[in-house]
Amino acid sequence: MGNLEGHLLSGFGLLVYAVYYSWLMSLALLRKQTVLKHPLLRWKPMCRGRVLQVSYEAVIKVVIPTFAIIGEYFYPIGVNKLQMIDWEDPRRLFVFKDTWQHVTMFGFFFLSGIAGIVSQAQQARWSERLERAAEALAFYVVALMMIAHIENKNALEIRVHLLLVLPAFLLALMLTVEIWVPDNAPLWVLKCWIGLVLGTWMMQICEMYIPFTGQPWRADNPTDLAFVTIFFCWHLVLGVILLVAIYGLCSLWHRHYSSSTKTLGARYQRCLMESSGEELEKLTAEAVPQDGGV
Repeated sequence: MGNLEGHLLSGFGLLVYAVYYSWLMSLALLRKQTVLKHPLLRWKPMCRGRVLQVSYEAVIKVVIPTFAIIGEYFYPIGVNKLQMIDWEDPRRLFVFKDTWQHVTMFGFFFLSGIAGIVSQAQQARWSERLERAAEALAFYVVALMMIAHIENKNALEIRVHLLLVLPAFLLALMLTVEIWVPDNAPLWVLKCWIGLVLGTWMMQICEMYIPFTGQPWRADNPTDLAFVTIFFCWHLVLGVILLVAIYGLCSLWHRHYSSSTKTLGARYQRCLMESSGEELEKLTAEAVPQDGGV
């Protein structure tokens, strides 16, 4: 993740997850639901008779971190970073620090996905708390690894990653609160907002590798450092704009879907066999084509 491709893929993944969660939250508010309902993937193991239900969210948390971990170890092609200690050096130095930091973060998201699968398989109240706790732990680890990531970095990278720690820690804190206060609509909204900020800010870091001005950012320039903080504040507003836009699109879709359902229900009505003979004759007469027309 310590390059353009790593930040781009991580930022895109976080942003997609935040948009997905914002979509679920918007539909839940529009439908006046008290519980978020995730789309479920149903599958039937060959060794069991019952059908298991797993949310797509949990599956994605397992699949994407798996590929991310493989990429950290073996990208670029031909590189092997599985080694943690240089045994040939008498000092036994640790090597590939950044890689192991990133793998640690991805690994905890992988464990969060496993906890989600177990939670949905058990379908118990305690298992839902386990799922929230595992997700909160993953974001706490992100905050801790980002703090460790700024060691021996220049002032610009330190500022950028510290601003990344803030939304990650706030998101972990809200997930922690949700363990004891589940299904709380204000927490849903706050989580979506902070998640969008985290995803867009990670994408902003990519711009520092390829500046749109064509000039590289200068770590020794106080003006550049000041604008980093200014841009982060703009991302707070951008998160609100994205959240309102997602809610607006979901509202339009919900109204269209509701009106279509009502129209379909009014057009097709069930004919009860217990109806009186006069009512049946009336319906039959209406159904007979006039003048032989179809």
